[in-house]
Amino acid sequence: MSMEIQPTSVPRIRPQFRLQWEEAQGCHVLLYPEGMVKLNGPAGEILARCDGARSAAEIVQDLATQFPGAEGLQADVYQFLSTAHDNQWIHVDA
Repeated sequence: MSMEIQPTSVPRIRPQFRLQWEEAQGCHVLLYPEGMVKLNGPAGEILARCDGARSAAEIVQDLATQFPGAEGLQADVYQFLSTAHDNQWIHVDA
């Protein structure tokens, strides 16, 4: 069952993962002991903001400021955060 992300939810990348820009791949990747997840642009931008300090609403606001005109941003970000939680890439504090 997927976690429902709330505006006050505070996501952070789990300690066993490390997010980094991979020049050779031309994208952000999520590294873990068994391998690597290659992220698309939006996924990398969202995870880069999952620092345990910003709420989901603050992440959406930051992305809206950086990428003006993006439609449906909140729903897409919350859906991705839910998927990232289901994949155990992030932990979410309520």
